[in-house]
Amino acid sequence: MSRLRITYTGKVQGVGFRATAASIAAGFEVTGWVRNEPDRSVLLEVQGDDAEAKAFRQALRARMTGNIKGEAELPVGEVRGEVGFEISR
Repeated sequence: MSRLRITYTGKVQGVGFRATAASIAAGFEVTGWVRNEPDRSVLLEVQGDDAEAKAFRQALRARMTGNIKGEAELPVGEVRGEVGFEISR
């Protein structure tokens, strides 16, 4: 089990990125959240089995490929008891 914080840059706000991430996450055994940042990036945290989290990130990247110009990921501590994946505001 691992947790990653990923910052996406490019044209990632105003294009349904957060809703797309939440929709895709529903198909994987992952938890976490996604939110818009004031600098026009999108911040996402995803937690789960390494293979599931990787597959989720690949599916999101494939769906939003024309919008994502950069990705920066950072391992962060696991959040115990977290349930589901949500859009944070």
